[in-house]
Amino acid sequence: MVELDHPFSTSKPIAESWQAILDLERLIPCVQGGSVIERTGPDSVKAEIKVKMGAMSMTFTGTVTVVKQDGTNHRAVMQVKSKEAGGQGYANADVVFTLSDGGGTVHTAAQITGKAASMGEGVVVSVLDGLIKDFTGKLATM
Repeated sequence: MVELDHPFSTSKPIAESWQAILDLERLIPCVQGGSVIERTGPDSVKAEIKVKMGAMSMTFTGTVTVVKQDGTNHRAVMQVKSKEAGGQGYANADVVFTLSDGGGTVHTAAQITGKAASMGEGVVVSVLDGLIKDFTGKLATM
């Protein structure tokens, strides 16, 4: 299990940021290599992400679901469940967004298996950290 915390800041009003985070079709493309394939429910989508780890490129396909949302405290929990295309591995994560005036934090708890995990925890943490830093930078402009 890899756990990472990333703060972000934004000049947008908190209500606007809250709506943006809950809009998965806007949120997921903010992740480098991420795209929405189809909406599967009011709070879930089928999505895909292409990730480069060292010399390898991998594609993971799965679901992203908003499992909890607390509008009063501006806290949302998303569950990511994905499988590596053509492989045995998976990448699952619980992602917690906590918003405050001027920004917020993203807490990620990820479990990764298969080829990606065989690269070593250092590589996994480095790639995940880079993806989330890029993502939080884009959150500020949503």
